[in-house]
Amino acid sequence: MSRIKSAFENGKAFIAFVTCGDPDLEVTAEVVRAAVENGADLIELGIPFSDPTAEGPVIQGANLRALTGGITTDKIFQFVQALRRDVSVPLVFMTYANVVFSYGADRFLSACGRIGIDGLILPDLPFEEKEEFLPFCHKYGVDLISLIAPTSKNRIAMIAREAEGFVYIVSSLGVTGVRSEIKTDLSSIIQSVRENTKIPCAVGFGISTPEQAKRMSELSDGVIVGSAIVKLIEKYGKDAPRYVGGYVKAMKDAMR
Repeated sequence: MSRIKSAFENGKAFIAFVTCGDPDLEVTAEVVRAAVENGADLIELGIPFSDPTAEGPVIQGANLRALTGGITTDKIFQFVQALRRDVSVPLVFMTYANVVFSYGADRFLSACGRIGIDGLILPDLPFEEKEEFLPFCHKYGVDLISLIAPTSKNRIAMIAREAEGFVYIVSSLGVTGVRSEIKTDLSSIIQSVRENTKIPCAVGFGISTPEQAKRMSELSDGVIVGSAIVKLIEKYGKDAPRYVGGYVKAMKDAMR
């Protein structure tokens, strides 16, 4: 059983996203630990990229700060290896195809398998082109996580049938970021996913309040929050772990 499945076994999963190295890896490590201690069931670790096309200004800013601070993929691998000494929840990388391609897909995924990364999310990888990375994911036991967007429509069933780990349901068109309201008809998308796979699905993009988390968790198996957490890290810097912990607890409590 992949560790990802375990994130969804105790009720609705809360999935927290952080950008590695913003403001530095020490803070990232403490933020991850605070999130896990307060109920995060799975952590998405963003590997910064110079052109993060799916990201809004909040996460773009985090990418820029991390890259300016000298973050590299190798440093992130070392960081995860150290984190795995005391963090046992599933960890997935979220980055862009070019990061994996330029590092070398076999080399990148071999490192993921070695350090205990459970899944990989590449938001710019079209479903039809996943074969470029899938054999290496399978070779090293890493789930390649598929995204389903409101525009996926007639491809939802096909993507769901081949999904691994969990299905990432994109709540809204556009880039990541806090939204006051989510208007997409998610229930029909989720129904289609459930008709085609037993793998859990989680909703991300735009969720920031406990009320939104509660509503989205009623529809799906989990909730993904990124920009709201990254905003707290940007605001509080080295003091962020305490604030992130409190925020995660409030979100998780709303979903129980």
